[in-house]
Amino acid sequence: MIADGDLLRAWRDGDNDSGNELVRRHMRVLYRFFRNKVDRDVDELIQRTWLACLETKSPYRGDSSFVTWLLGVGRYVLLEHFRRGRKDAERLDFGSISAVDLGTSPTQGVARKDEHRLLLQALRSIPLDHQIALELFYWEELTSAQLAEVLGVPHNTMRTRINRARKALRERIEQLAKSADLLESTHANLDGWAKSLREYLAEERKAS
Repeated sequence: MIADGDLLRAWRDGDNDSGNELVRRHMRVLYRFFRNKVDRDVDELIQRTWLACLETKSPYRGDSSFVTWLLGVGRYVLLEHFRRGRKDAERLDFGSISAVDLGTSPTQGVARKDEHRLLLQALRSIPLDHQIALELFYWEELTSAQLAEVLGVPHNTMRTRINRARKALRERIEQLAKSADLLESTHANLDGWAKSLREYLAEERKAS
């Protein structure tokens, strides 16, 4: 199988078939990345990410996994999306402001489990960089070193952030849960519910 990096280089040289194959391989990764962070425009942000991959002055060099690099580009596109048109754009601190604070309220699609709906709501209510770290940890199984690369922070800092993100998520779940039974069920298997969201979002993408 042709390596992702080789496909990207061929695409940049004008081979659209290579581009189509690269997009096919990673469409679901990018969909999951944007899905719980914006109201609409998921497909537009995915397209902007691929365009940025083609136009960036810092192309993929193979120093890390392609997915890690791609998600770093996706994060840049997402932050620029939130900054666009805001007078306070340069002052936005994505380590303290959440997707909800930024005015987004993504639909929860066809989530069948109350635990899933609660988790999706709680994730977008914690600081955006915490949300990104946890979603990539659970859904893409990125290591702390890979998460550090996506978020542009030192590895040791990332380990601390993951712990803080988990704590923030549990606190938001406690605040948002509508019943003691739902709170207990979600907390009792938080990692399991969070990981199973990956399959729910994959099914949603197929249906769209």
